[in-house]
Amino acid sequence: MGDSEYPGTADERLEACKNRAKSLTSNELSQDWEEIVRPKLLWAAGLRDLTNVAPGKGNTGHCFNDFNHVDATTMLMQTADNEHDGSVRGIAVGNQLGGGIRAASLPDAGPGGTWCTCSLGANQEPPHDVAHVQFQSKIAWKLVWVPGEAGDFSRFVLVDDAGTSLTTGVPTGNVPNIMEREHNFQMLRGGRYAECAKDYESNSDDFGVGPGFSAR
Repeated sequence: MGDSEYPGTADERLEACKNRAKSLTSNELSQDWEEIVRPKLLWAAGLRDLTNVAPGKGNTGHCFNDFNHVDATTMLMQTADNEHDGSVRGIAVGNQLGGGIRAASLPDAGPGGTWCTCSLGANQEPPHDVAHVQFQSKIAWKLVWVPGEAGDFSRFVLVDDAGTSLTTGVPTGNVPNIMEREHNFQMLRGGRYAECAKDYESNSDDFGVGPGFSAR
């Protein structure tokens, strides 16, 4: 059964994907973005790395690669076909994702499916984004780019549904451009998920981040 407040949540899959994220070290997440880091993020989300299929058919090339598609949402398959009714501002009405979710979801992450849903509205309380509204599902984790002391948004942190930090990294190579990274943070600013940024005032790795580290 799903979570009582968010009945579309695939609880077992959520815990598995959350634990996958926790298992990723800062060193692993501070390597080349395209070759190492993003594939690990897809694995942690329970998603296949699919770029040879059409958008809407399970293509995950955009996942974690822009400001918005940063939520590892783990939903029951009976809610995967839920369509957006216009409740989340900026998201197209309809927004049919069920077929892509089925194609892209890794079965070894547990029952249900995963999608990298849009985070618009996640700065509200309670979150009013695609995961929580369209799919009535909690997220396993969200990717948040944080300003850092240089204001260069070179570091990201993965936070769970409550806004607790799971792990962090400073990837290299062809990362999402600075405008996407900054927009990601500004979109989340004022909500539970951006509060973790204040715990990352420098680009040092001396944060002692580990399972259970609170960002709130």
